[in-house]
Amino acid sequence: MAQQAAKTQTKKKTRSWALISGLAAFLFASALAYGGYQAVKHPDTPLPRAWNPTQALQISDPVTPLTGWKLNRAVASNEQCLAVLAGYAALQPLDPLQESEQCFIQDRVDLRGVGNARLAPLETRCAIALRMAMWERHSVQPAARDFLGSPVSSIDHFGSYSCRVMRTGSGPSTRMSTHATADAIDIAGFGLADGTRVRLLSDWESAGPKGDFLREVRDGACKWFSLTLSPDFNRLHADHFHLQSRGWGLCR
Repeated sequence: MAQQAAKTQTKKKTRSWALISGLAAFLFASALAYGGYQAVKHPDTPLPRAWNPTQALQISDPVTPLTGWKLNRAVASNEQCLAVLAGYAALQPLDPLQESEQCFIQDRVDLRGVGNARLAPLETRCAIALRMAMWERHSVQPAARDFLGSPVSSIDHFGSYSCRVMRTGSGPSTRMSTHATADAIDIAGFGLADGTRVRLLSDWESAGPKGDFLREVRDGACKWFSLTLSPDFNRLHADHFHLQSRGWGLCR
């Protein structure tokens, strides 16, 4: 009996010690996590803001593995979206538009430009405006310098909002287009500061700098938009890029 009691007491002590050790480990990990959080949140943290998960997206920041996550957080909040675009886009917030149950624009803005590129007046969602700004800064302008030797001064478009059903190769669909909620924009071409014009309809198949530039900015759009369709997708997109703020990641 005494031996059995001793074994029971030993087991109790072992369980108690395991519990205490586990609690101590949890508290240590929590303290470490809290300390790390305070370290990156501290005003004097040595961590660059582009790598700091506690810092909001800034369009001019270099691209890091955190950029896409920060972008998705920003477009999920109209207030944060507008804050990020402040000083970088020519836009005016507008009241929401409700044309019908299927056709509306939440977080509506009047957009006239992003970065150094002008746009014809455009009513769209803030999410499209912010994705356009990231594309212009990190994809369009670098590609223009590399392939064409001149910065882009204007981005030409066919619009964003359109209350209509989706078009397909076999005719109209029964599904509403993402244009019906201004979650997409159609890009027709670009104007350069030196007067050069680049159009998808005439330059997509061209061999040389214009064709190379268009393919580079198409690939760049795939980083900033949730769905990107180009002339490679089908004949309906022969004259424009379809850039969408929501989708399943198709890039073609």
